[in-house]
Amino acid sequence: MDEIFQKIKQLRFEHRMTLKELSEKTDLSVSFLSQIERGTSSLAITSLKKIADAFGVKMVHFFEETENSNHAVKKQDQKPFRIENSDYTYIRLSNNFTDRKMEPFLVTLKPKHKANENASHSGEEFYYVLSGAILITVDQTEYYLQEGEAIHFPSSFPHIWENPLDQETTLLSVNTPVIF
Repeated sequence: MDEIFQKIKQLRFEHRMTLKELSEKTDLSVSFLSQIERGTSSLAITSLKKIADAFGVKMVHFFEETENSNHAVKKQDQKPFRIENSDYTYIRLSNNFTDRKMEPFLVTLKPKHKANENASHSGEEFYYVLSGAILITVDQTEYYLQEGEAIHFPSSFPHIWENPLDQETTLLSVNTPVIF
């Protein structure tokens, strides 16, 4: 996470932006942004998305900067990562290349984990349950999906998910737009 915090500070300096100006663009407090840049606070994915939008960069900028011309993602190159304050573990299933439109991941949810709040944003989401089960509410309709079942919906619909089981759930996730 320290590299992400340093990149945020670097972008702010490159854009000759004060913390107050960044705060106004992101609706995040000046004190919170200052803590982020110093590495003394955790950063949720929603806050990182606001910061990326404020600088006009994709979220992938904070994770890797170089384009990869190798289109295959070998097992040994699939590195799990977590966003601060998240109980999800992600594994990217694609490399970075120009004009990429989809974001494929393996997502692992801890037993009995429930998202904190409804999400709603542009794009589409597709989930295929590889193991376990997921209870996902999309636009006030609940769907209980088990291994081998899938769901695909516009991300603009309010949605929230949870792992109702006492075991981990693993999903194949493909989303648009690209956020990492």
